Amino acid sequence: MNFFDKLLISIERNQSLLYLELDPDPESLPKEVAHQNIPAKSLFVNPPEKDNQELIQNWNEWLYFLITQTEKYVCAYKLSLGYYQSLGIPGLELLQQTIKTIPSEIPIILDAKHGDLNTSTVFARTIFQDLQVDACTISPYTGLDLVAPFLLYPGKTVFLLCATANSSAAVLQEYPNQGQPLYLKLVEEAQSWGSIEQLGLEVGVMPDILARIRKIAPERLILIQGDIAEENDIANPEELAQLLAAGLNINGEGLLLPIPPKLFGAAHPNQEIETLRNRINQQRLQVVEGSPTCELWLPDVCFLKHEPHRDLILQLYDIGCIIFGDHVQASGATFPYYIDLRKIISIPQIFHKIVSAYAEILKELEFDRIAGIPYGSLPTATGLALRLERPMIFPRKEVKSYGTGRLIEGHFQPGEKIVVVDDIMISGNSVMKGADKLKSVGLNVEDIVVFIDHERGVKDKLQANGYRSYSVLTVTEIAQTLYESSKINSEQFDILKIIIKM
Repeated sequence: MNFFDKLLISIERNQSLLYLELDPDPESLPKEVAHQNIPAKSLFVNPPEKDNQELIQNWNEWLYFLITQTEKYVCAYKLSLGYYQSLGIPGLELLQQTIKTIPSEIPIILDAKHGDLNTSTVFARTIFQDLQVDACTISPYTGLDLVAPFLLYPGKTVFLLCATANSSAAVLQEYPNQGQPLYLKLVEEAQSWGSIEQLGLEVGVMPDILARIRKIAPERLILIQGDIAEENDIANPEELAQLLAAGLNINGEGLLLPIPPKLFGAAHPNQEIETLRNRINQQRLQVVEGSPTCELWLPDVCFLKHEPHRDLILQLYDIGCIIFGDHVQASGATFPYYIDLRKIISIPQIFHKIVSAYAEILKELEFDRIAGIPYGSLPTATGLALRLERPMIFPRKEVKSYGTGRLIEGHFQPGEKIVVVDDIMISGNSVMKGADKLKSVGLNVEDIVVFIDHERGVKDKLQANGYRSYSVLTVTEIAQTLYESSKINSEQFDILKIIIKM
């Protein structure tokens, strides 16, 4: 299994974006540990000399203790090669033993910060073939030539050191100026080096810089470093909130966060880690459902007041789903605009938001099954069926002359209540035709939910035919949003208002 899939499964299983640094580093040990009855106590009391077998054994016990205490709370473990190398050959043996101790279902990141061009090929082979780790960190200053050997290993991931929090780093990382810093140039260049599964980014605990990186790398996995500068504390709710707002992607994911070592100095470290995990998940949920934070990608307008539909409209406009000019609609009418939603299935972030918007409406309705109207709304209906865990059916646009010749595809029982889902409602004829097919086989249809309502009295038309209709967006709302954000001019806005009132 590749690192990316392994990580996603681990995140889902443990409901966690936390990783733990497993290193034989005395400075990372909380002082409170010396007074607790756990393996690390011996590392404080008369610590043995380097390369002493007793020292290695003590570290082995401590690292094993950390794994057993955290394996249900983390999505990954990160091991820093330098700490193990500092203990000589016994330290490298400790590294191998620690890797073997980690449960096989949890991915391992080797923090190597490799940056030597001449040895990159052999080093990549050593860590990915010999040590069998899932991912590693490297310093990409020498460019793609350094990174390329690591990308040759299928299923492995490389994190590029991008920006660190230590004070002296700014001299280089923000060269030549803060407006066009070197670290952003690195991020831009790296977009073409490898896929999102192959290549991630490593960033220090710096919300402002993290937000800039996330804006130009919306889909990249970002590994947050342990806080070198010790100026930020992710265990602090306010500082954690800033970091998550800056770094989470639109799905509430894409960020790996370190467990602060100080939590292991608490009387009940498991409870502290669980509290931190839950706090992170609460904010992740807010992002997925539409949190009061600005979207960091796609729309080039950021609104401090949270208006999820406004953000969604701007995203649809930016990717070309809303275009202007005379276009013949499916109904046969010609409008000075066209809305093409076929692109959304290729952009998971936007598709997810659209399904979520539909789901908010459907949650308030009573129904047994979801029916999508072919062909435009079938992907959305499928997404809703999975999201709401409700069965799906659909009326065929045309009955096949071969096979079963069914009018309705999917399993159903006569008398069941069906909610019909469609994408765009212009005249209402196509959605009513689909609803009539469902009713012809004994199904009960009262509610119709669409993504965009072109208005023009169509809701009244549906109501007159016995249907209640609901929409996520209206053309009026779309026009108003695009005009307020300077996407369309006043002339286009006035034309839209006239069309809507016709």
